[in-house]
Amino acid sequence: MIDVLVVDDDFRVAEINAKYVGKVPGFRVAARAHSAAQALAAVQRGTIDLVLLDHYLPDETGLELVHRMREQGHGTDVIMITAASDITTVQRAMRLGALHYLVKPFTFTALRTRLDSYAALRRTVDRVGGRGLTGQEQVDRIFGALRTSPAPSTPGLPSGHSEPTTDLICGVLHSADHPLSAHEVAAETGLSRSTAQRYLRHLEQAGRLRLSLKYGDTGRPEHRYAWVAP
Repeated sequence: MIDVLVVDDDFRVAEINAKYVGKVPGFRVAARAHSAAQALAAVQRGTIDLVLLDHYLPDETGLELVHRMREQGHGTDVIMITAASDITTVQRAMRLGALHYLVKPFTFTALRTRLDSYAALRRTVDRVGGRGLTGQEQVDRIFGALRTSPAPSTPGLPSGHSEPTTDLICGVLHSADHPLSAHEVAAETGLSRSTAQRYLRHLEQAGRLRLSLKYGDTGRPEHRYAWVAP
């Protein structure tokens, strides 16, 4: 198993990312961190293979954290997962050795593609490293393991619906242990209630959610939505 440290200052986002990681075979979440200090302490314990790292942290940036990790001799692999998309940050991430750079918002498919290519890289290094490098072909094989293809868009989304928002809502419903209302989904995702209702209605009609009604003392019943396992 590949042990992953999920780092994000937003507890809700960290939980969703952790749920995503847990759905990818061969990976498990070893720890979560919400600051650079917490992340560094987890890396220093020596049990982390891969860090999924946000750039915007409360005590220092993610790239400053990577720089400190390298100064201290920690070669732990890093995939950046952040809203920072300026070229300066992207270039510095490359120079510090980040293996992938995923811009928020992203889909589960996009993250899984990066994790699968990372797993392929580890397998390739293990195979080639076991017998020593013998030439350019083996080097090309290692570097080629990280290549990814653009993830196909989800078919059937209505006009005005985005795949990242759909995945965000699906992640919240998938991890919930009870049906949620549109108000609760909006609070969990940071979306407006009307936007949450629009996406929930589409997902329910597509058969991905189950709708139930909760009746109160007065007024209209509350619509509540639960994840439907495929």
